[in-house]
Amino acid sequence: MKNFVLVATYTYSHEYMVLKFLLKDEDIPFFFENETMIGISPFYSNAIGGIKLYVHKEYANYVKEVIKDLDKPDSHLKIV
Repeated sequence: MKNFVLVATYTYSHEYMVLKFLLKDEDIPFFFENETMIGISPFYSNAIGGIKLYVHKEYANYVKEVIKDLDKPDSHLKIV
């Protein structure tokens, strides 16, 4: 975990599903902290700080750019 950095935080799992599949497809090392807990009890999200996306530090800037691209109005894929 020491080589992983926090890149983004989400409230619910549906907000990052497209991103999750893109990261898996590109074999980028990542994990979501609190994903299971919030999947079981979504109302805990605000109490425990949301679902945190950690990626390997070598990929952090690239993943931030991917997230920006997904948020553009002309993107054919969207993060809700």
